[in-house]
Amino acid sequence: MGLKEDFDQAAKDALTLPESTTNEDKLILYGLFKVATVGKPETSRPGIFDPKGRAKWDAWKKVEDKSKDEAMQEYIVKVTQLKEA
Repeated sequence: MGLKEDFDQAAKDALTLPESTTNEDKLILYGLFKVATVGKPETSRPGIFDPKGRAKWDAWKKVEDKSKDEAMQEYIVKVTQLKEA
């Protein structure tokens, strides 16, 4: 399978990760997924009254310099690690 197909499968697998998956790991996955599918964040950071949105935006911003392919590869690796844990 190609990178895109592997990424799509990892995205499906991510929906069935164990409940013990930490919020930190979920945010890492979120940031990588957004870079892989959308690219760099072009929206402003959510306000103080939206802590969940703010954490997600920060996770996305943290990995914004990765290419889409790098983000896909890291996403696949991270999902695989979390499934095996």
